[in-house]
Amino acid sequence: MKPLTMPLLLTSFTRENKTEGDCACSSSSVDISLPIPVPQDDFLIPAGLIKLKLNDDFQVFLSPFGSKGASVLNMAAIEVLSDHRRQIAQPDLTSRLFSQGLLETEKDNHANDLCLHQPDTLTSWLHLTDRCNFRCSYCYLPHVREDMSVEVGRAAIESAFRSAILHNFKKIKFKYAGGEPLLQYPLIMELHSHARRMADENSLILEEVVLSNGSLLNAEIADAFKSQNIQLMISLDGLGDHHDIHRSYAGGRGSFADVSDAVELALQHGLVPSISVTVSSRTVEGLPSLLTWLVDRSLPFNLNFYRENDLSVSDEDMKLEEQKIITGILAAFRVLEKNLPTRSVLGSIVDRANLISPHTHTCDVGRNYLVFDQHGQIAKCQMQIHKPITDMTVNDPLAVLQTDQTGIQNLSVEEKQGCKTCEWKHWCAGGCPLATHRATGRYDVKSPNCNIYKALYPEALRLEGLRLLKYKNDPALVMKI
Repeated sequence: MKPLTMPLLLTSFTRENKTEGDCACSSSSVDISLPIPVPQDDFLIPAGLIKLKLNDDFQVFLSPFGSKGASVLNMAAIEVLSDHRRQIAQPDLTSRLFSQGLLETEKDNHANDLCLHQPDTLTSWLHLTDRCNFRCSYCYLPHVREDMSVEVGRAAIESAFRSAILHNFKKIKFKYAGGEPLLQYPLIMELHSHARRMADENSLILEEVVLSNGSLLNAEIADAFKSQNIQLMISLDGLGDHHDIHRSYAGGRGSFADVSDAVELALQHGLVPSISVTVSSRTVEGLPSLLTWLVDRSLPFNLNFYRENDLSVSDEDMKLEEQKIITGILAAFRVLEKNLPTRSVLGSIVDRANLISPHTHTCDVGRNYLVFDQHGQIAKCQMQIHKPITDMTVNDPLAVLQTDQTGIQNLSVEEKQGCKTCEWKHWCAGGCPLATHRATGRYDVKSPNCNIYKALYPEALRLEGLRLLKYKNDPALVMKI
């Protein structure tokens, strides 16, 4: 007689997304260690539940109304999922299936599960300088020689705190950016001290990250960031020429050697940088070797698609050629499959999409995001920093941005033509609104990269399923029911 197989459900132990990028996307975490109580109702499998076969014994599931990432089930657990009598006989597993969003009742209100509630973090981009020692081919800045003063920086931080308090945020996050923000390293530390004092005085959780090209990093800076709990993001678009073709010094010299040395330096000082990778048709063929390099060093990373702007429009070879991008990224996925990272890949490997949890808006623009330029003017998005909506002198700048109807409009995916019936809409949310508007002149339509996304999402989910299987015996990484 064939031995009985016990039902098995695997999920990430935490739903935390630690990758950092240059976009307004939220990272969030929830405690998923306990299932939620099971209602006394008959259960249904929710409409839109996505499932993919991993092998003969396991499938991976993603719920459009869950909030706890992907789940891997063996065939015995799938039988419980599908059969009400088995659900009654397996109450612990049924509770977890319900908690994961793989089961629902007729009374469930999914609107509460789609990130429609007030976000808990207000994020502010501080443009410390327009100066930069690089001349990246996709940069949207003119690089005038202007810096943010200490007085403007402090006032900007105070302005952000006013909105955070008025809107009852629990956390406040500052992105120290530029240009190259390490050209303003003393200002970073001054503003950090001011933000730390204000966070303590107002009982807010403070998070800070420096968005850098890495070339000016030294041991003193790395130690300071580590000791002060300031995160570091470094842009790295490939190895060797695949990086240099995007990111060179102002004089034309390639920057890869210096940037890769900066990453190694940070690691030597216990500072783990998040790596932001911009993908274009120029560099996508180099992704497999780059991801090998990153995973070998256990570095968090995210892949961001190139976004055309007024200063890069003449670079035709960077535009996203659908098949070339799909082929290149799938090749990179095959590399990941051979050496799966310990952290979840669902929030980092397909542009702005965050497959960790369902949501209705692509990013935080116009909702809980402020962009301060070097003069204290406030825009909705850093790529529209030259189009400010208000300034730091108003009492509640966030309220002004939330009600603005003239700048970038970050609409719900439910308002976007071509998205409403898509099975991936609750994770993609229609793509970057600025990129869509530039390509179509509209905000209420699907992304021009839609075909790329649809080709990659199933493979990204499959990778996450394989990752959960790989680490199923590590209780620090995977929860096993």
